[in-house]
Amino acid sequence: MATNSRVIRSDPDKVWAVLADGWLYPLWVVGASRMRAVDDFWPEVGAKLHHSAGTWPLLIDDNTEVLECDPGRFIRLRARGWPLGEAQVDITLSPVGAHTLVEIAEEAVSGPGALTPKVVETPMIKWRNSETLRRLALIAENRRER
Repeated sequence: MATNSRVIRSDPDKVWAVLADGWLYPLWVVGASRMRAVDDFWPEVGAKLHHSAGTWPLLIDDNTEVLECDPGRFIRLRARGWPLGEAQVDITLSPVGAHTLVEIAEEAVSGPGALTPKVVETPMIKWRNSETLRRLALIAENRRER
């Protein structure tokens, strides 16, 4: 799995609040462009985010499903983007003083992406998830509570 990590200057509860708000998904996930629906029980196991990826007018409508969840600490997702394929994404939150170490581990698990050699796939995923973590940090560090 391609793995990225970043210390976010916010406590784990605030970082988790961003992850737990499915409507924010396209704000921090690189490639996601809009939300169409969020299951009411997100981010519980089996819940789905119904999103689009790409740039208008070339959008792919698909979903991301929660496979495993330990609220505030870990979430495992199955991100779909057919015809490109599916990826497993693990996001782990660990407290570091008043901050949070966030680790994203991702790999293509089916479709054309799964056939891509790791030597090609891994740098591309790491580059994308570096920006994903930057966006997550900007939201978590600057989001105001209502």
